Amino acid sequence: MTTAINFHKAKFIHSAPSIRECPPEDGIEVAFAGRSNAGKSSAINTLTNNHKLARVSKTPGRTQLINFFELSSTQRLVDLPGYGYAKVSREQKELWQRYLSEYLRERRCLHGLILLMDIRHPLQEFDTTMLDWATGSNMPVHILLTKADKLSRGQAGSALLDVKKQIKNARLNELVSVQTFSSLKNTGLDDLKTKLQSWLAPVDESAETIPEESEKPQQN
Repeated sequence: MTTAINFHKAKFIHSAPSIRECPPEDGIEVAFAGRSNAGKSSAINTLTNNHKLARVSKTPGRTQLINFFELSSTQRLVDLPGYGYAKVSREQKELWQRYLSEYLRERRCLHGLILLMDIRHPLQEFDTTMLDWATGSNMPVHILLTKADKLSRGQAGSALLDVKKQIKNARLNELVSVQTFSSLKNTGLDDLKTKLQSWLAPVDESAETIPEESEKPQQN
């Protein structure tokens, strides 16, 4: 049995421009990735109940570093640079892409990827690129269809079913799971916590319970 993670204890510990400046690979990390307007920082802030933890900018693409948040000495959340709308040079964008690719390919303590998509515009080019990478690396992905409050309940349900169908048709459903999410209304927050708990504190099902000395059968 594992102890439930208290996400409210998350604290910022480090920012890195590339994998070479990342913290030591101790423990387990789960990374949050998405386009610059997908609501990544808002989701992290809602999860941790700290609306100042991850910076929320009115200018998408402002986050340019790999940001690490510690939950415990062996558990971390990672906010990856947003992709898409930053007003920087082409060379700078290509550099960000290279660093992002290096982190995803080489970071051995990475155990899962939370991929955020605006529920109104899911499975854009960046999203499918990330899913292709995950498939090739056997990396589990949990998709958050964010901003679900922007749609009616029926519309959000239809969008969820459509994404699930596309994932199934692409034969990715063994690695990829999907849910709706709203930072504004906390929709799907418990489901997100459950998924993160399973990745950051996996249960060792192979471990056998050894009886205490007092519980061992007595010899006649």
